[in-house]
Amino acid sequence: MEHVHYYYTCIRWEADRKGTARSSVLDQSIEVATPPEFAKGMPGIWSPEHLFVAAVNSCLMTTFLAVAENFKLDFSHFESHAKGKLEIVDKKFMMSEVVLRPIVHVATDAEVEKAMKVLHKSEAACLISNSIKSTIVFEPEVLVQAALESEVAELQS
Repeated sequence: MEHVHYYYTCIRWEADRKGTARSSVLDQSIEVATPPEFAKGMPGIWSPEHLFVAAVNSCLMTTFLAVAENFKLDFSHFESHAKGKLEIVDKKFMMSEVVLRPIVHVATDAEVEKAMKVLHKSEAACLISNSIKSTIVFEPEVLVQAALESEVAELQS
C-alpha cells in the first residue's frame, strides 16, 4: 500500500459569508459559512470551526473501527461527543483544545478493559489528532450493555 495520499477539495464562495465545499471524488457538497460568533456569521451552517472539531472526532471513530476490528472487539455501540475550544493565543485565534468523549458499549464486564485499550490505541493513532497543534483531551467511557439494559428495566418498572 502506498504511504502517500492526496485529498482534494474546492471551496466556492456563494454569497455573503457563505460558500460550498466540494470534492471531485464525493457526491455530496457541504454548505460552509462564518460561524455566528463572528461578524456577519451565519447560524445553522457548518463552519470551518465545526468541521475542524468534526475532523478530529470522525478520525477517532474511523481509527477506532479499524483498531477494534484488528483486536476483534465485540461492541454494540460507538458514539463520540467532541468540543473544540477556540481562543486567542499569541494574538491569533486558535483551536487550542479539543475534548473527545467517546462512549463504547460492550456485552460483558470482561470486555471493558479490552475496549478501553482499543480506545486509547485509537486516540494515539488518529492521524488528524497527530497533525494538529491543539491539545487533545481524551475522556473515554466504556459501558456494559447488560448493565444498561438492567437500568432501563428498573426505570420502567
